[in-house]
Amino acid sequence: MLLSEQAYRKIDKELTKFPANRRRSATLAALTIAQDEKGWVSTEVIEEVANYLRLAPIAVQEVASFYNMLNTKPVGRYKITVCSNLPCALQGSVVTIDHLKRKLGVDLSETTEDGMFTLQEGECMGACGDAPVMLVNDKHMCVRMVPEEADVLLDALKKDGGAL
Repeated sequence: MLLSEQAYRKIDKELTKFPANRRRSATLAALTIAQDEKGWVSTEVIEEVANYLRLAPIAVQEVASFYNMLNTKPVGRYKITVCSNLPCALQGSVVTIDHLKRKLGVDLSETTEDGMFTLQEGECMGACGDAPVMLVNDKHMCVRMVPEEADVLLDALKKDGGAL
């Protein structure tokens, strides 16, 4: 088994939320649990989740490739996703993206050489009033992320080892 016992228990808990004949409904939750443990969902992890849910691997692959919060290739310890939709762009997200690209020395969808940061562009995160918005590891939303605030965040992640 590729995942820990704890991960399988979490997946089992998700399965209880759906009728027995609707195991497929737990696919996104199961992939998220696997990613939380492994850092990304490899082909092997996708097949493992499919087997555990008793689904065809392609059905799980379709979910993994559809949602941009699921990483189907390795990412840095911190995946930084900056919203570039119109409200955030009007408030400076494009400037913040350019600043982060220079500061990190990577382009969008790339990871720093030390494996610490992956920079991505994202779609609307539903917090337009607090634009520009970014997500760290798809779970921690940061608001009003002008370049100066992005620098503070990067410094904190480097220094604290991830205490958000």
